[in-house]
Amino acid sequence: MATDTEPKAAVRAPAPARGPRAGTGNTPGVFGTLSHLALLVWAILIIGPILWTFLASFKTNTEIFGDPITLPASFGWDAWGWAWEKARIGRYMLNTVFVVACSTAGTMLLGSMAAYVLARYSFPGNRAIYLLFVSGMTFPVFLALVPLFLVVRNLGLIDTHLGVILVYIAYSLPFTVFFLTAFFRTLPTSVAEAAMMDGCSHTRTFFQVMMPMAKPGLISITIFNVLGQWNQYLLPLVLLTGNVEDRWLITQGIANISVSAGHEANWPGLFAALSMAIVPVMIVYIVFQRQIQSGLTSGAVK
Repeated sequence: MATDTEPKAAVRAPAPARGPRAGTGNTPGVFGTLSHLALLVWAILIIGPILWTFLASFKTNTEIFGDPITLPASFGWDAWGWAWEKARIGRYMLNTVFVVACSTAGTMLLGSMAAYVLARYSFPGNRAIYLLFVSGMTFPVFLALVPLFLVVRNLGLIDTHLGVILVYIAYSLPFTVFFLTAFFRTLPTSVAEAAMMDGCSHTRTFFQVMMPMAKPGLISITIFNVLGQWNQYLLPLVLLTGNVEDRWLITQGIANISVSAGHEANWPGLFAALSMAIVPVMIVYIVFQRQIQSGLTSGAVK
């Protein structure tokens, strides 16, 4: 029998597995540790005052000005009832819900249509109109308060919710158009072309095809507009004067309560009013936080 006299190839032993490098895999590096510490400090700075405000609404004046980290002796709703009824925070909140709902709807309707046209159609002046919207983000609203007041007064809309709604829409449009224009550009053109070939008009293509595809971006910018308009104080202060207290928004009501709280020595009532203003914003963000995150990242992924 023939024997195999050729030398066999040496079998290499498998290389030992290397451990993860510092800063990669599941082992955080120095910068990862520092970033986590920074986020922890930031979370404490944000959550601490909010939690203290809620607890202060159940305390007495003596407890508020005493040890700040102690819990209230009893959890009663007297301060909340005073803020809702006597301080009329409920009326101001309803006014704010109405104004913000109308202004946000108008902003999203006009802003989405303008952004879609600027992103998907080429026509003379496209770039100039887009830059005009973007420039509105750089213009401080403080510089326009006097002419804005005069324009709204000449239109007969001063001390009315309609005037505030129109100003809110104009104030929120620049960022809305800027954000949605970049988002609409990431959507596939082939889908719109297929809809046009099937007989869809431009309007139907926008409302029934493109807007559902842009849902993450629309939800994100809607939440940003709701939060910004809910917390707006300067514009309502200029457009809704003190003669129409029934039409005040929640920020004006809280400012008035903060002044009267010092005279009436009812600090728990002030913190109860602040808590009422914080709760709706927190609920909106908690419910839609996933949509906000997906809307901010989907444009970059696509």
